[in-house]
Amino acid sequence: MTSEVLEKEAGLDRGGANRCAVPDDRGGGSGAPGGFADPTTFGLWAFLGTLTMLFIGFTSAYVVRRAAADWRPLAAPPLLWLNTAALLASSLALQTARGRLREWDLPGARAWVGATGLLGVAFVAGQLGVWRVLRAQGIYLVTNPHSSFFYLLTGLHIVHLLGGLVWFAVVLSRLVRRTHPPGQEGLGHFATYWHFLAVLWVYLGLLLFVL
Repeated sequence: MTSEVLEKEAGLDRGGANRCAVPDDRGGGSGAPGGFADPTTFGLWAFLGTLTMLFIGFTSAYVVRRAAADWRPLAAPPLLWLNTAALLASSLALQTARGRLREWDLPGARAWVGATGLLGVAFVAGQLGVWRVLRAQGIYLVTNPHSSFFYLLTGLHIVHLLGGLVWFAVVLSRLVRRTHPPGQEGLGHFATYWHFLAVLWVYLGLLLFVL
């Protein structure tokens, strides 16, 4: 009888230890609203909120300025939409990488994160190409109000996306060194930031050339 009790207690202890060994990822990497107690998650969402307010301010200025008599619409270069497709594809690749990591497929996660970065670099190169096309047409920052807003807003976006590429390099390095354990959500914060930039870019395209 005593031995059975001891075995049960030992089993409970082992179960407790196993439960403690399971990582608690509440907000640590998911970037989900439920994890705001985590300082990194809170800081990320605070930064994204500030960035959102910045672009809302530029949107207000853009709408007011567009009503002026000297406004001359700027035609969107076709390459702009290819860049948009590349950035959206990079977001899709990142989501695939998150799924691979949760499924313990570390090589697959590395490959899809790498694809995310390559598509991000392609987007930046493509946007530089758009600016070159506009300059070849004699359209510069000060040519007209529409071109001024285009260069300003897309330039701000590129700056923040370059920061995302730096973050990408850190994430890929951690995956190569296996710092992100398989089976866990280790890409959530980066994914939140990257997806935000993709949505922001689509919004800017609609604002500048569609709405």
